[in-house]
Amino acid sequence: MLTKMLELAKERAEAPAAAAPASSDSGDYDGPAFNVLTFNAISSVGLERFPKGRYAISGDGSSFGAEPMAIMLRSHKLQESDVDPSVRGIVRCGAGTNNCNVPKMTELGIPVFNTPGANANAVKELVICALLLASRGIYEGITHVENVILPEEKMEDEKIAKRIEADKKMFVGNEIAGKTIGVVGLGQIGARVVEAALALGMNVIGYDPVLSVDAAMRLPGDRMTRVTDLKELYAGSDYISLHVPYIPGVTHHLIDAEALEACKPGVSFLNFARGEIVDGEALKKFWDAGKGGKYISDFSDPFLNGHPKHVVLPHLGASTAEAEENSAAMAADTIMNFLETGDVVNSVNFPTTITGSREGHARLCVVHENSPGVLGQLTTKLGDKGYNITQQINNSRGDIAYTVIDLQENPEDPDALQQEIAGSIPEVISMRFLSDVFENKMGSPGTYFYVRWA
Repeated sequence: MLTKMLELAKERAEAPAAAAPASSDSGDYDGPAFNVLTFNAISSVGLERFPKGRYAISGDGSSFGAEPMAIMLRSHKLQESDVDPSVRGIVRCGAGTNNCNVPKMTELGIPVFNTPGANANAVKELVICALLLASRGIYEGITHVENVILPEEKMEDEKIAKRIEADKKMFVGNEIAGKTIGVVGLGQIGARVVEAALALGMNVIGYDPVLSVDAAMRLPGDRMTRVTDLKELYAGSDYISLHVPYIPGVTHHLIDAEALEACKPGVSFLNFARGEIVDGEALKKFWDAGKGGKYISDFSDPFLNGHPKHVVLPHLGASTAEAEENSAAMAADTIMNFLETGDVVNSVNFPTTITGSREGHARLCVVHENSPGVLGQLTTKLGDKGYNITQQINNSRGDIAYTVIDLQENPEDPDALQQEIAGSIPEVISMRFLSDVFENKMGSPGTYFYVRWA
């Protein structure tokens, strides 16, 4: 697992958060807008980030009078039919992108962006709540009062008060101070859980084989223990909190029968990452053998549903007003940055690409298959046409490559040049020209965009 996660980490370098475009009003620009199609109710805090006159935002694509150029969504399960050939990018207000049909979008050459960290505090607070639910009989006590005491005492307050006092012995728990929590995954959420657990007087063991330098610097290294072997974490933890992405073949059933055997007999699990990370069948057998504490999550499991040790919440991790606002604002900044500059930051399927200032008049952004020789063909074609390249960046991720080329001058006929490139280099999936987007010059929204599958 460690080797696979390290390989995946190399494919996606850590990058700074996308910066909002500098200008926030339309100024003298009177050209077409970037049309952003929304699904779900997006926080107004995010929608207000889009400058009026430069962006048109609507949940009804027919209201644009033109095709959408980007999609912004939360929980909507994206279908291929939702995505017109004019769409340059898709951004989700949240970290998970399971609903975004990422493999198909990659095939179509469309970057899918997310907002990592925007909901981290909200999830952290829910994890702390879950930690208390796992250590004390809070949920069981509430259920007992509602389902047993109130009906049996027929809502007579004096009798209810006596039963509440008498029955407390049924729900004796444990304090978390002095106990040890193992945190698997030390990114935005995991790091916050570490800090919160330390503040509550807990000992912390952390594990993350792909931790970036920046993320490592945010950790209180002198107050926690970091391990490189999950078995060490399992053996030393009273509670285990999971904060890793779901990657088939890597984190699928990370908590399986073998992992459980390495754990303390009374271990409790907190999972607000992905349900598939825990092998429910193995955990059920662990419980049937008289072992294990509680499993607190916001995912159902066919083997665990209804079990008294499985406390299931609605999917509440990011369901706070603050998290929705943060996610929407970050999503807006991310997609604007991509549409206006070509930069790729926080994409789950495209390589991180930060271009800096545009070196030249025209910027050609090309999405193509990650095949040998394509970059050489692109630069040769442009050179043969007499264009001087002032900057070029080429990055790849899996089967996708992304090339950004700045030219010293604007092409006289950008459409014809794109068609010529597409005709001679079949690996090209899509391309678009960017110049001074909002100065009524070449590369305005909706212009000079080629897509192979249209």
